[in-house]
Amino acid sequence: MTTYLIGDLQGCDDAFTRLLDTMGFDAAHDRLIVLGDAVNRGPGSLPVLRRLMALGKAAECLLGNHDLHLLAVAQGIRKAHRSDTLDTILQAPDRDALLDWVRHRPLALFEQGWLLVHAGVLPQWSGEQTLELAREVQTQLRGNNLTGFLRDVFGNQPDRWHDALQGPERWRIVINALTRMRYIDVSPGGAGRIDFHVKQEADRAPAGLVPWFAVRERRTAEIPIAFGHWSTLGLHWAFNTLCLDSGCLWGGSLTGVPLPAPAQDWIDVHSVPCPRQLEPMLG
Repeated sequence: MTTYLIGDLQGCDDAFTRLLDTMGFDAAHDRLIVLGDAVNRGPGSLPVLRRLMALGKAAECLLGNHDLHLLAVAQGIRKAHRSDTLDTILQAPDRDALLDWVRHRPLALFEQGWLLVHAGVLPQWSGEQTLELAREVQTQLRGNNLTGFLRDVFGNQPDRWHDALQGPERWRIVINALTRMRYIDVSPGGAGRIDFHVKQEADRAPAGLVPWFAVRERRTAEIPIAFGHWSTLGLHWAFNTLCLDSGCLWGGSLTGVPLPAPAQDWIDVHSVPCPRQLEPMLG
């Protein structure tokens, strides 16, 4: 059995189909893990969700920020954005089943020695703590008060981790780290805060901002981590981390890899070109 990782789909179902064929994915024998953002902005969010659901135990998808946005729009907590392509899901006859499937997706996984997240892991967290915090939030998402939970967890504060954080503040920063984070502010006045504004590639970051995976003394430095979310970073393997968001939505490519062994020093990369669905932007 081969476990394949795929970067952000964002509703690009045609590219998804072509990538599965290119990789030779066989649902009877293989496993597929999408690193979050299955939906939104691309033209095929509904067929993407239906395909993933139909694969059953052969497929898993982490929760990304766009997947959480879908749940919030469906609950009336957030308004749809102009570039959203969620209406086909929200108006589908199987809407309830689709949304229930999404809310039961994990925020983090540990697979064959790899820690898998959508966006990043705060430098203060160990691998075990990351998984424990993800489970805390997952319990809330799967509970009886989804609307109330979602109403409390969108926002940018707090932007710095403290072990004493409790309730919605704790859950909010966990969600933001796992689904939105790119940079940490390590400047003298930054105090390790998450930066929510800068989205460009790492070599163009303002002074004082460091990619989360390059922060000194990151507690997960010895654990290989795969993530998506950062389309301007693209396919990127450094600091024991692997980014697989290669910008399919923006006319880049959709990338998948067989999950490497933790000590493996090469990656078998599969990718397919993608038509541009939106004009490139830092988002």
